[in-house]
Amino acid sequence: MQSFIVTLQQMPAIYYALALLFGLCIGSFLNVVIHRLPKMLERAWQYEARSVLALESGEAEEPYNLAVPRSACPSCGHRIRWFENLPVVSYLFLRGRCSACGASIGGRYPLVELLTAALTVAVALSVPPSLAALLWMAFVWALVALTFIDLDTQLLPDQITLPLLWLGLLLHISPSSGLSLDQAVIGAAAGYGSLWLVFHAFRLLTGKEGMGYGDFKLFAVFGAWFGWQALPLIILLSSVVGAIAGLLMMLLLGRDRQIPIAFGPYLCGAALVYLFWGEQLVQGYLAWAMG
Repeated sequence: MQSFIVTLQQMPAIYYALALLFGLCIGSFLNVVIHRLPKMLERAWQYEARSVLALESGEAEEPYNLAVPRSACPSCGHRIRWFENLPVVSYLFLRGRCSACGASIGGRYPLVELLTAALTVAVALSVPPSLAALLWMAFVWALVALTFIDLDTQLLPDQITLPLLWLGLLLHISPSSGLSLDQAVIGAAAGYGSLWLVFHAFRLLTGKEGMGYGDFKLFAVFGAWFGWQALPLIILLSSVVGAIAGLLMMLLLGRDRQIPIAFGPYLCGAALVYLFWGEQLVQGYLAWAMG
């Protein structure tokens, strides 16, 4: 393993090419996660509810997870063959349509694949070949999945956020991470606690819930990965972008302001901005404030 890392360090072009290809493949897998994980959670909740209420489970359900059943066209049920499932390439070759019935394939599939690949390469350009680079890649992959799941369902599944929280804390066991474990633990607590306080203050003042508990956990993740010092900038960026997006949706799309808007995508977007440009933003602000 060490020799492979040394080879990548000596031949960065191979490192970037592998990051691109690996990112495309992971993006294809994330499409499955985005589509299936919420349904898997719903099935689990229904099963638990029936168990608590002592209801008959009815007919036995077919296995449904990230591996089973095989991907198929939702219109005709055509099983997707391996050469029809190549990231981006298959979409272009099929011209965005099912090979069996001609039904349109959503453009979000290649979008997720390209976005994941671009973020993976961005991490590779920022972090030399190492275990830390792989962990940061896993971080951005998780944010892609959380963003689109939250947009679709307004859920931020614990199955992603909690492992990501622990992974962030484990990252900083190493002295070379640039952040002490103490700072990471304080960051996780500050991230969760700050939004928890905002949530309950808002509920006391308005009688409404302004965000979900998943947002607390996600903000704790960012505290664990970046430290508590990053949290003010991340929440500021996410709030500004979220407010602008909300206004645009109301003005241009006529969206009812009473309809809740997922906050997770804005938190994820702000965290990615901080990951790649956080230091420059902080330095620019300090230079402006002191000048």
